[in-house]
Amino acid sequence: MPVTILGGLFIVVGLVGFVYHLSESPLDRWVVLISIVRIIAVVGGVFLLMGHNWARWLILAWLAFHVVVSAFHSLSESIAHVVLLIIVGYVLLRPPASKYFQSAPSE
Repeated sequence: MPVTILGGLFIVVGLVGFVYHLSESPLDRWVVLISIVRIIAVVGGVFLLMGHNWARWLILAWLAFHVVVSAFHSLSESIAHVVLLIIVGYVLLRPPASKYFQSAPSE
């Protein structure tokens, strides 16, 4: 159940962020990179729902990337991303989640 919630959450976050950045600043020089990062969140969420083990590592890498990027913004943003990384890591790396990914179709 927690993996399903996280998968759905990353799909929503990726899609909302994708639409937001394209509508707010379509001519920004970073829009392509930001769009790719948002699409990665969607892909990770979809494959997390499908039970692919590599998707949990993609999601963790995605969050770790946000920790690094947020370090250039503010301390509070960095702390928020670190806390999210810890929580998501805890959920995705616990034995129940590992069992969920083992029961998925082989990759």
